[in-house]
Amino acid sequence: MFCQPPVVWDKAKDFQVFDASGNVWLDWTSGVLVANIGHAHPKVKQAIVEAVQNDLLHTFAFPNANREALVRTLIAKSPSLLDKVYLFTTGSEATECAIKLARTYGQTVSPEKTAIVTFANAFHGRTLGAQMAGGIPGLKRWIKDPAPGFYQFPFPDGFRTPGYTFSDFLGSLRACALDPHRVAGVMLESYQGGGASFAPVEFIQSLREWCDRHRIQLIFDEVQAGFGRTGRYFAFEHYGVLPDLICCGKGMSGSLPISAVIGKSLVMDLQEPGEMTSTHAGNPVCCAAALASLQVIDEEHLVDKAASLGDLLHENLNKLKHDHELIGAVHGKGLVAGLHIVEAQSGAPDSGKAAEIVYQCFIRGLLLFAPLGFGGATIKICPPLSTSEAGLKEGLEVLEESLCAVSESRPVVQ
Repeated sequence: MFCQPPVVWDKAKDFQVFDASGNVWLDWTSGVLVANIGHAHPKVKQAIVEAVQNDLLHTFAFPNANREALVRTLIAKSPSLLDKVYLFTTGSEATECAIKLARTYGQTVSPEKTAIVTFANAFHGRTLGAQMAGGIPGLKRWIKDPAPGFYQFPFPDGFRTPGYTFSDFLGSLRACALDPHRVAGVMLESYQGGGASFAPVEFIQSLREWCDRHRIQLIFDEVQAGFGRTGRYFAFEHYGVLPDLICCGKGMSGSLPISAVIGKSLVMDLQEPGEMTSTHAGNPVCCAAALASLQVIDEEHLVDKAASLGDLLHENLNKLKHDHELIGAVHGKGLVAGLHIVEAQSGAPDSGKAAEIVYQCFIRGLLLFAPLGFGGATIKICPPLSTSEAGLKEGLEVLEESLCAVSESRPVVQ
């Protein structure tokens, strides 16, 4: 993890991170979207302690009460047709499970229906299948013999791929001689994590209609997007469509490793007993943490808070874009944003300046993780949903100071 700012975490509380010497930073990472409700929330800590004191730390595939309660909660929060849940530990497990389910369902339609369509610059995890589905070529260098049946097409982020329409998507399929009858599933991040980039609503709605017409599973990867982050409970809600499968993780528990796939019985029941087991899936302590986290989201109205604070965040980020030509675009919704840092003349991604901005924020008390996304030049902003308005404003002031320190041209005088 050498690329991260040089902070050795000692503890983290709510939206602040501390080192052992007592230095403190505002956290704009949420532990990479995990600490959704804030670090070390008292109700989550209490739930974990009570679960441990109950002397039940592991059950493998046997039922436990926390597992049942969590599954029921997830189903209640999902669209009504999605009525079954598989629990896992990581986002990669969830996305690989979704690929397996889509291909299994595809085989009930046609033996040829095995192709998985994803998008350029997408990230779906670090295991083999997840990286085959991912759209970042550099992460696949170690895969010397790629598995067939995975296709990536441009993602219409409106910045790096401007004007890419659904008709263009269909053209991309034709260019690969990929007929819809061969496609088992289309998987996309509800927003692309590397750039906090959403697709146009009309693109996703057309994609949904196309999947329906050709009996293709539409999979939304909500691993980092779900549970209020974007000002909606699930980020796919911004598109006005219903998924066939939802992949969840990260912010679901606010702490411990747990993930899930939510889908229809029609698809979920295609697996034979024992085919979807995972040693640590549905761990009772992790389930207790997730239950507490989901309760906090409701009790503290964090979805609404993410929407209102998100308006403040994006209003100010767009002002900074106007003042600093090194910001090529501001993407995101709610309490997630991506500042796409560019070379002023060419518009090419400027990873060097992005890294310097992150460092300047770090020395001023604002913690961001290393730039990522296309060209390693996107600064990701994702504070915990518990962040106060005062804390958010202070972070924005630090970001502006850091941009001024790095920018070759001073801010425009209004």
